[in-house]
Amino acid sequence: MCTWITEKTKVKGSGKSAKGWITLTEARVYYDHPFFTAAEHTLNIDFVDENQGIDARVAVELDEASARSLVEKILAALESGAEGHSLPKSA
Repeated sequence: MCTWITEKTKVKGSGKSAKGWITLTEARVYYDHPFFTAAEHTLNIDFVDENQGIDARVAVELDEASARSLVEKILAALESGAEGHSLPKSA
């Protein structure tokens, strides 16, 4: 099912593209047919620098199981990092 719905969020970070390291200002997340990955549908994430245009991006395509596992591991890493550095935990 392709909804063409894209979730967007501002981000602060860096990513390595084909042209080298770029500043990342936005992440765009959508569920659609992949460009490269051998799967019917994937969760696609484009990390972009809005100021540099479409060539300044890092693209990721994950099957559903991988995407769900990645979400869990990101949350676990943030929680353990917060514990080790006295950072506030999310609610």
